[in-house]
Amino acid sequence: MKRTVLIACVLLLGSVSTITAQVKLQANNVDEVLKAMTLEEKAMLVVGGNRQIATGDNNGMIGGHAQRVPGAAGATQAIPRLGIPSTVLTDGPAGVRISPRRDNDQNTYFCTGFPVGTALACTWNTQLVEEVGKCIGNEVLEYGCDVLLAPGMNIHRSPLCGRNFEYYSEDPLVTGKIAAAYVRGVQSQGVGTSVKHFAANSQETNRMGVDEVMSQRALREIYLKGFEIAVREAAPWTVMSSYNRLNGPFTQENRELLTTILRDEWGFNGIVMTDWTGLRNTAAQIQAGNDLMEPGNDSQIKDIIEKVKSGVLKEADLDICVKRILQYLVKTPAFRAYNYSNKPDLKAHADVTRRSATEGMVLLKNDGQALPMDGTKTISVFGVTSYDFIAGGTGSGDVNKAYTIDLMQGLTEAGLKVNQKLADVYKNYQNYQRSLTAAGPARGGWFWGKALLPEMAVSRPIINAQAQESDLAIITLGRQAGEGSDRHEDGDFTLTDVERQLITDVCNAFHLANKPVVVVLNMGNVIETASWKSMPDAILLAWQPGQEGGYSVADVLTGKAYPSGKLAMTWPNNLIDLPSSANFPNVRPTTTGRRRGNEKVEFQDYTKHVEGINVGYRYFTTSKKSVSYPFGFGLSYTTFSYSKPVVKATKDGLMASITVTNTGKRVGKEVVELYVSAPAGGLEKPARELKAFAKTRELQPNQSETLTMKLSLYDLASYNEATQAWETAPGKYTIGFGANVEDIRATASYNLSKQHTVKCHDVMKPDM
Repeated sequence: MKRTVLIACVLLLGSVSTITAQVKLQANNVDEVLKAMTLEEKAMLVVGGNRQIATGDNNGMIGGHAQRVPGAAGATQAIPRLGIPSTVLTDGPAGVRISPRRDNDQNTYFCTGFPVGTALACTWNTQLVEEVGKCIGNEVLEYGCDVLLAPGMNIHRSPLCGRNFEYYSEDPLVTGKIAAAYVRGVQSQGVGTSVKHFAANSQETNRMGVDEVMSQRALREIYLKGFEIAVREAAPWTVMSSYNRLNGPFTQENRELLTTILRDEWGFNGIVMTDWTGLRNTAAQIQAGNDLMEPGNDSQIKDIIEKVKSGVLKEADLDICVKRILQYLVKTPAFRAYNYSNKPDLKAHADVTRRSATEGMVLLKNDGQALPMDGTKTISVFGVTSYDFIAGGTGSGDVNKAYTIDLMQGLTEAGLKVNQKLADVYKNYQNYQRSLTAAGPARGGWFWGKALLPEMAVSRPIINAQAQESDLAIITLGRQAGEGSDRHEDGDFTLTDVERQLITDVCNAFHLANKPVVVVLNMGNVIETASWKSMPDAILLAWQPGQEGGYSVADVLTGKAYPSGKLAMTWPNNLIDLPSSANFPNVRPTTTGRRRGNEKVEFQDYTKHVEGINVGYRYFTTSKKSVSYPFGFGLSYTTFSYSKPVVKATKDGLMASITVTNTGKRVGKEVVELYVSAPAGGLEKPARELKAFAKTRELQPNQSETLTMKLSLYDLASYNEATQAWETAPGKYTIGFGANVEDIRATASYNLSKQHTVKCHDVMKPDM
């Protein structure tokens, strides 16, 4: 009898063991799979699939995952026993970044280079940005990836931030709305996004250790608000916690940020992954709500296991992160075993990038209707960048694309004759400079990308001859920046001596011959323009417009397309005019440093945001300080009038409408920016703040459209640190319909009878 019972127990145990072993991840059995996991498996799942060098031509990039998609930035780990697949994380945000070539493979895996973030933001067109997102999401899907590490959402606190080209704006509303559209577009393809870098990663200098110190109000209103909008309106699959500290702790170890604000207040239900760091305090990261550590290494797995066993980390806390990753996994193409083609429609996507780039271009000046170039036949093209166009920035925001169209190609396709003698001089110079670069020491690997060639000095006799031979001159100025370092002022934010002399001499010679000069700005960031903008007849800010850039610029110059972009950031007269400049970043002796060659460079260990909420136009408008180009500025080839401003109270806020009419002779689109001036008293407020925007459809001459924008009481609120609440004060609000922050075309008023309050947690206090 005893033997029978023993056999039955053994059989039962074997049956339970078999059932456990047979548990496979399904969409509806996450809890069951979690119970079946060992501690080691749980630790593996929250640590990325270890960084490795991909085989094949990876353009020097680190982080290729040879098992499925060479050149991808990271992965999650597979647990075959439980049917848990590995998922692939690929860089963005201007397109998918993977290796274009692979060992023993004659196929190519190029991706589309789309306009950079600054260009997309300056479209002010969420529908267009969503279309771009759909194209990028399709490439994520068809190249076998699961999550795009994008969009970048950090605030343009200073023009010197090296990664501003990836980011959208100095304004959190523009940032949030454009990012939400991008996320919706990408995720419509059944893949995920990772909004980054959460939060306040507004400088590259000492980005791994700097403590960004700011008030709770500045954090809530400026640096977190864009993320809040994107989370609430687009539900990104993942959020990426940044490298830096924020008011003391590392963001990756800050529960107040990653759980209290992100999850409890905003309702985020996806996963949080770290930016690409090594071993830190894994227990603190998990307790904070950081579900996934990327790129991952064995020391992190070991550390988690040891800390659970020693009681430093509760397994229940680990289980929360593991469950969230399981919930993420069941949404992915990898889990669905999607049969990806490796053949997205690159031609169709190239058409989208060509068109979207034109809409983000900003016409800064157009005296005498120099543009579009009606009747122009022969052009003298100056500037090295004209012949070596910059599609995008460097670092992880770069894209391995098949080609970049330069301005020469664009003008030629448009049927214009480019002065070949001058073009040959630039081509020879370009080849010479490249040979010098090739013969010199290597530059920084994949972070740097293609080197930006120094500008070529052109003699006055050559320029004078060109003025006699051509109808018009184009000068292209280029700038490059990217991950790992910030820009500098002299010769980067400002013009170099060679550039300044070139503009001066070309303008003098061509104007003497009664011929116009056009300057094209091919860059991802702001430069100084106040000292030289009076010289050329027209200035077109083309940004870094993606792989079709030369075609896109030529389309706008010739009038095949038209500029309808407006600045999503202020262009100051001088760098020192920005209140952030006094603290961006202030180099001083510290224990943190690294080497550049043989020179040790010491970095500051904190950056104080003493300007608070006075970032960008909020400061300039309130202080009435002049700028070179105000926030929201952008000219058109036509003109627009605003009429019939109407503001109506709703149950939860207001509805504002304005009628826009094309009063010019050419087709165009207009962006209307809705600014709100709050009642006097109470919290100190900026003179006006952007609270909504809308863009018309394409309007023919004399055609009109009525735009309607809705605001909630929460949208109108400011953050009160004394009460730890968002407060919308009672009183009279002035609603301004603006062509830019300094050009308010129509106004109306809105009266609120009693205060509206939304309470928050008292968290994220500055530690100094």
